[in-house]
Amino acid sequence: MARNIELKARLNDPEAARKTAAAIATKRLGTQHQIDTYFACRHGRLKLRQIDGLSAQLIAYARPDRDGPKASDYRLVPVANPETLKAALAAALGVEVVVEKRREILLHENVRIHLDEVADLGHFLEFEAVLGPEVDDAAGRAQVERLMERFAIGQGDLLSGSYADMIG
Repeated sequence: MARNIELKARLNDPEAARKTAAAIATKRLGTQHQIDTYFACRHGRLKLRQIDGLSAQLIAYARPDRDGPKASDYRLVPVANPETLKAALAAALGVEVVVEKRREILLHENVRIHLDEVADLGHFLEFEAVLGPEVDDAAGRAQVERLMERFAIGQGDLLSGSYADMIG
């Protein structure tokens, strides 16, 4: 199972965040139109992510619902036939909610910076510090905390759950 340290926050000034992200980015990964279909499940969350022009992924993940930097354990499964899988999972588990967003993705070292515009919700910023042999939980948390300062994210901007919780 893969692991990252992540943080999600509401953006009051998307343009300022975009400028900050561009100034510190070590790589730009482009902009994606994503549709996440969340299914009912007993443990954690399960979603099918469909991205225009790219292959789909089934994502199972677990993380605490609290604000601030937090660990997220996840599995990514490539999906060759997303519509068929979506129909099967919807029939077996039920669909909880569908989240549609435009996501601009930049990297700062091992941290993915997501500038999200979520349909019906607004603008958000997400950091995902990808962990591995050189970056443990403490180092990833420190990276995210430094980025919070750099982007001037206040305690009142932090979100505890997922976009699905906000819509559903």
